[in-house]
Amino acid sequence: MRAVQVTRLDGPEAIEILDIAEPTAAPQEVLIDVHRVGISFPDLLLSRGQYQLKPELPFTLGVDVAGTVVTDGNGFTAGQRVCAVVPYGAGAERIAVGADFVFPLPDEMSFDEGAALPMNYLTAHFALVVRGQAQPGESILIHGAAGGVGTATIQTAKALGLTAIAVVSTPEKAEVALAAGADHALLIDGFKDEVKKLTDGRGVDLVLDVVGGDVFTDSLRSLAPLGRLLVVGFAAGQGIPEVKVNRLLLNNIDVRGVGWGDYAMRRAGYLTQQWNEIVPLIETGSIKPPIGKIYPLEEFGQALLDLDGRKAVGKLVVAMR
Repeated sequence: MRAVQVTRLDGPEAIEILDIAEPTAAPQEVLIDVHRVGISFPDLLLSRGQYQLKPELPFTLGVDVAGTVVTDGNGFTAGQRVCAVVPYGAGAERIAVGADFVFPLPDEMSFDEGAALPMNYLTAHFALVVRGQAQPGESILIHGAAGGVGTATIQTAKALGLTAIAVVSTPEKAEVALAAGADHALLIDGFKDEVKKLTDGRGVDLVLDVVGGDVFTDSLRSLAPLGRLLVVGFAAGQGIPEVKVNRLLLNNIDVRGVGWGDYAMRRAGYLTQQWNEIVPLIETGSIKPPIGKIYPLEEFGQALLDLDGRKAVGKLVVAMR
């Protein structure tokens, strides 16, 4: 079967589509015929050896997938539509996944949308509910708001009763964020002053930051008293920002890390609990992942380059069949 293989850590340009052996499922695993793979930032870092996980070469990329179950077992039936999330290894025509990491795909969702759901929306849910302790009526500023995590956070925040303010780099991305449900969309240049205007000088209750870099300090300055800045990633590629803790003290604000993967993988049943909480939001239409571009399998590397170049709007998806 074909798989997206990393044979050397030279980035997206070095990815190869190779034939590898088909997997067999262990007793607690589900065998899945993969239809779609979602492109994720960890894929990019893994291809360069820059992620916290260091798989032995060669290994297969792919975090989010959607497809159909091959055989009955572990609560799933042959032919059932599912999506799943793994640390890596999902970018193959058939995969075996631990049953705890596989979720029934609601009828409302296509395979493309299913491949956009797990990591982004469960990350957004964890960020808002567990780390952010978001409450209805609060406001959130969302950086990288036109991308996969950004649009997921917009929709999840709105479903939880928050006001969502998107920050984007272009007017075209502003339209994407507004279409995803954002109440306001701001261009990144001068966003701090615009936030103050929108909130009558108070600031926002939460900031979700997948960008890092130069925007970090102004994000802190955009927080209201008792505000929380949620650190999800550093997509700007400008290094990891540092915090002057006197700023936290003076304004009674927090900076909180959002490490959904490690938290979820260490707690049996947590992923299922999360999934059960977002399914009603899918069924009511509050969650509907915006899909950006769909690539053929042979262009998996190009999809990663587009992600790296911040060309992505919504979730980028690769068609496996």
